[in-house]
Amino acid sequence: MHSHIAKSNPTPPVSRLTAFKRAQSLDNGISISWYEQTWSKDVLTQTPLKSTDFALLKQLGIKSIRLPVAFEHFETEHIPVEQLFTHIDNFVKQCDQYGFKLIIDYHYGNLNDTNYNTETTTIINLWLKLTKRYLNKGYNNVFFELYNEPVHMNPQIWKDAAYNIVTAIRKIDKQRTLIIGASNFNSIYELSRFVRLADENVIYTFHFYEPFLFTHQGAEWIGDQESTVGVPFPYNAEKFPALNEKAKNTDGEKNYNKYHLDGNEGSVRDKLQIVKNWAAKYDVPVICGEYGVYNKYADIDSRCRYIKAVRQTLKTLNIPGMLWDYSGTFSLFNGEPSIASLPDCMKDAIGYTGQK
Repeated sequence: MHSHIAKSNPTPPVSRLTAFKRAQSLDNGISISWYEQTWSKDVLTQTPLKSTDFALLKQLGIKSIRLPVAFEHFETEHIPVEQLFTHIDNFVKQCDQYGFKLIIDYHYGNLNDTNYNTETTTIINLWLKLTKRYLNKGYNNVFFELYNEPVHMNPQIWKDAAYNIVTAIRKIDKQRTLIIGASNFNSIYELSRFVRLADENVIYTFHFYEPFLFTHQGAEWIGDQESTVGVPFPYNAEKFPALNEKAKNTDGEKNYNKYHLDGNEGSVRDKLQIVKNWAAKYDVPVICGEYGVYNKYADIDSRCRYIKAVRQTLKTLNIPGMLWDYSGTFSLFNGEPSIASLPDCMKDAIGYTGQK
């Protein structure tokens, strides 16, 4: 009987245990939106964070930073990759200096169902340059997130691409912990159908913005489906706004009609449990690489309640979480980041007690 149990639960290899341990170190993280801002002309003339920002993040109990970089955009703009790498080097140094873990994230790639052969090569070439640059450096502190939010595409094509990128990196570096999510924008549902990669030193990531009707209300880049604003969290019949005319016959209307079921902490928990079950099935580490709320239209109390609900649920499920984002349109602050501009309810939501 005991031998049967041993077979079905073999001890995970050392590299997987290392990935588990490193995943835990990424908890209480935040993304720094800067080098993925393809619309900004100032990106390489300024630094994303000043020393006061690092000090503030430290004070708030943030342990890890995710740095999205639009590598292909810089290439299109004919900016030498060396120039960009120098900026990343400086950021790595600052994270070391202040004691933050860092995820370098390949943001806004162009991979899809038709161009995957040439595009995978482009992605691999970039990662090989970074892999060589950081060879033998800070394996507990610097992580590579291979590709942010692959689009809604054939999951097998994405799986093959991910496998090819990992294989290429491993020819040079066996030790770097790599971060990979599923297609359809790092969806929890796609992840639940994803068969883990054979590589042991991988952390799996997902992005969590459910219910979308709440977190992306009024988000102009999403379009008409998100045109209904004033949506509270949790659902409250008296405060629930009428559906915006523009959202009729879109996914937004479907989400609107089921918000009375989705707009609460229990629903958040049920959805995050899907990820937990998947991770347990394969015995692999997972992190929530992004969660947050677009802050232009959602009221501050609802935003605080939502962030607190997701954060607490992730803690209960022992899934490390990273907020999106520090100072952009999903910022936690009311204005320029500072303790003074962090609303009291947000201090409570992120567990800041004022002692650090």
